[in-house]
Amino acid sequence: MLQEIETQTLTITTSAAQAVKDIMDQRNLEGYALRVFVSGGGGCCGVNFGMALDNNFQDADTTFDSNGVKVVVDNVSMDYLRGATVDFVNDPTHGAGFLVNSPSAKKEHGEDGCGCGGSCSCQN
Repeated sequence: MLQEIETQTLTITTSAAQAVKDIMDQRNLEGYALRVFVSGGGGCCGVNFGMALDNNFQDADTTFDSNGVKVVVDNVSMDYLRGATVDFVNDPTHGAGFLVNSPSAKKEHGEDGCGCGGSCSCQN
């Protein structure tokens, strides 16, 4: 059975929640949730994040609601997403899209950055 938690591990901003709801409405995806996950290493922070609309939940998944969106996170990704925020930005220069800001990923490489020698904000 899916594990329901009361402590929110990650936050979906109002704008991200509305974008997810709009996509699910347009595609008629009743019963789906936003799955947020670590999708391998890479980037200056050592992890990349991915998101998908999913209706195939596993017993070990953690689920919760954030701003009216059902969110699903697998156990492996949970440590990297603790305290993270998913936002939707519409930047005239870079375009529109989702952004994950994870302080837990920052802790993996220290506050000053990461192993790549550059400075980064660990946002994906």
